[in-house]
Amino acid sequence: MDDHRAQRVSEAVREELAELIGFELEDPRLRSVTVTDVEVSPDSRHARVKVAVHGDETEQRKALTALGHARHYIRHELAARLNLRRVPELHFEGDRWAGVDSRIDLLLKRAKKTRGRNES
Repeated sequence: MDDHRAQRVSEAVREELAELIGFELEDPRLRSVTVTDVEVSPDSRHARVKVAVHGDETEQRKALTALGHARHYIRHELAARLNLRRVPELHFEGDRWAGVDSRIDLLLKRAKKTRGRNES
């Protein structure tokens, strides 16, 4: 699979997982889970799913355990929703850098403001 196709598949899987986990699963351990990134392997057999869990370490472990137990159901739902030849095995892991994107955006905005003041 070429890089462009792998990115499209990863994005489609991420969108569907965000919908499934965020709105359709009834497990209370998954209320604070957000899908941040999905990386599908070049052969489409595996997908690393990074999730951000808001809460302490115990809540994060419980959420990852719940996702591990529900992964076969989630994969089945993905197969029904996406028209893929091969639906990847899902491997969930915590995203340690979940807040970094917002922090980078904040720093870039601050730099633009500072640059605008210095040019005037």
